[in-house]
Amino acid sequence: MSATAVRPAATGTTGTKPVRARRKAGAGLGLVAWLAGIVFFLPIAWMALTSFHSEEDAATNPPSFAASLTLDGYREFFGADGGASPWPALINSAVASVASTLLVLVLALPAAYALSIRPVKKWTDVLFFFLSTKMLPVVAGLLPIYLFAKNTDMLDNIWLLVILYTSMNLPIAVWMMQSFLAEVPVAIIEAARVDGARLPTVLARVVAPIALPGIAATSLICFIFSWNELLFARVLTGVVAETAPVFLTGFITSQGLFLAKVCAASLVISLPVLAAGFAAQDKLVQGLSLGAVK
Repeated sequence: MSATAVRPAATGTTGTKPVRARRKAGAGLGLVAWLAGIVFFLPIAWMALTSFHSEEDAATNPPSFAASLTLDGYREFFGADGGASPWPALINSAVASVASTLLVLVLALPAAYALSIRPVKKWTDVLFFFLSTKMLPVVAGLLPIYLFAKNTDMLDNIWLLVILYTSMNLPIAVWMMQSFLAEVPVAIIEAARVDGARLPTVLARVVAPIALPGIAATSLICFIFSWNELLFARVLTGVVAETAPVFLTGFITSQGLFLAKVCAASLVISLPVLAAGFAAQDKLVQGLSLGAVK
């Protein structure tokens, strides 16, 4: 009886060891995640602090953390001292990013549906071809695109950037949404077709609501890529279609102090991306992890 009574106790003690080990491992991973988050957040915090310093205090080496705070950098960015207004550039960036993202979704959703729900032959080769278009260096296509824009009178036109951003983000959007749509139950789609729903209705009312986290993640990534793009916007735009990143580069000069003003401009221009990421963070995490755990 005593031996029998001891065995369950020993088994229970042994069973708690893996649980404790998993808890310790989880705590260690959590600590590493916090440290990594702090490391990635430090440059943003440094930029924000520098934006509230005067140009003289921002240029000191080592930097002065106890320096007085001022809004001069933001005043200069918004043209309070007679400088150029940033609002046209911000509006151009918003138009190019939002319009190109919407076009990408309209084109990528049917393509991803065809490759996931109704796959074609050698669909993996098709996906690899889409992704291979992103392997071409952007500089390699800069001159042909510039000549095309010049000959078609599309230079300094915001809609040229919309077309370019759509073509640049479409491959990665199709690649991402194919994996998201592959998780949609085929039985639901077949039931909708039995009820007489056509393909546009199936995509809009059946597939899209189920794959909404993946669509949100794809939209956010395409928006970030479009908002941050600089090379094409720098070469193909002038005054009318100037975007926010191009406007930001105008603050960097070979003479004078500009660090505080650049930090203020960088923080303001980064706010739409940060706000969009914060607002859609749950959908982004859910979409990027969709299909990771079966």
